[in-house]
Amino acid sequence: MTEDEASELQSLRDSIDNIDAALVHLLAERFKCTQRVGHLKAAVGLPAADPAREQQQIARLRALAEESHLDPAFAEAFLAFIVAEVIHHHEHIAEDAARA
Repeated sequence: MTEDEASELQSLRDSIDNIDAALVHLLAERFKCTQRVGHLKAAVGLPAADPAREQQQIARLRALAEESHLDPAFAEAFLAFIVAEVIHHHEHIAEDAARA
């Protein structure tokens, strides 16, 4: 590997590390919002899952992925993973609210 190639590799890895950090911070912020949604749903007796909303989000993120030249199936799988975790949190929040 040449010095220029090594430098480029390190630069790309530094960028990847920064992007990974941003993703973690964004996910943390997203989960703060979804936790509040879970509390609001529990307070008014709404179910943890909202299939209609989930379908809207899937369609929206697939379109965004296509615009960004990202595999829409990957974007959908990523969202499905996040939504499953959110629903899990909402179920626990609802259980806790029911016990209170």
